[in-house]
Amino acid sequence: MAIPSDPLVSTAWLAEHLDAPDVRVVDASWHMPAAQRDPAQEFLAAHIPGAVFFDIDDISDEASDLPHMIPTATKFAARVKKLGLGDGSRIVVYDTTGILPAARAWWHFRAMGHEDVVVLDGGLPKWIAEGRPIEDGPASPQERHFTPRWQADIYRSLEQMRSVVETGAEQVIDARAAGRFEGRDPEPRAGLRGGHMPGARNIPLSALIAPDGTMLPADKLKTVFQAAGVDIDKPIVSTCGSGITASVVALALFRLGKPRSAVYDGSWTEWGGLADTPVATGPAT
Repeated sequence: MAIPSDPLVSTAWLAEHLDAPDVRVVDASWHMPAAQRDPAQEFLAAHIPGAVFFDIDDISDEASDLPHMIPTATKFAARVKKLGLGDGSRIVVYDTTGILPAARAWWHFRAMGHEDVVVLDGGLPKWIAEGRPIEDGPASPQERHFTPRWQADIYRSLEQMRSVVETGAEQVIDARAAGRFEGRDPEPRAGLRGGHMPGARNIPLSALIAPDGTMLPADKLKTVFQAAGVDIDKPIVSTCGSGITASVVALALFRLGKPRSAVYDGSWTEWGGLADTPVATGPAT
């Protein structure tokens, strides 16, 4: 299976390869409940031709009370094969934000062993702004076999994160906004403490994205990580509110030549919702 040298592709690349027999386009749009937007209905109204809709809340661990946690390999394979996403596919994921939930779906596929997956840089907003074609209506994919191969090295559980915080074995990057990281601003989900994991560094999503909604080039990303006190040559795990923005950090690290950084699946929704997990407030120290 081909492993991309860059985890993102341009809108121009996708337009050129849209009809290629091995390319599969995936809309993984998702919004916070407060946005009162229905990404599935928005997909029916407008999507890139040939795309299918990847519902990150449906393709998740139904046994967990945490939002959109990665499902079992069996469930993941069963869901995506019905979307026509399988072995031998070059999967291009996008969303209506630019780069956000698409990165989460990208991480899901990679955690399940499918490496030939990339994110559309700038997403649907850039595609539409350039006057490229869209279509409406439901998708009608043909089922395709998907073979899951669990990649434990890019996944972190609660117990693993307890050990990381205690030992400092990995650098922790928190992608929430600075106000939430420092504990000054409330969390959007009720019942969560404010602050961050002791020792974590803060790189908000906004620091990784250019004004046009695309990801910063590698040289600028490197400067962002250095300014936050992160050594990209040492092990890194990323976290955020619920594992979505953390996946954007993993995407950025891949662009910097570090494809095996991990994501804490439960992120702050899990950590900040427990009474016995250590929490620090204020700027990173």
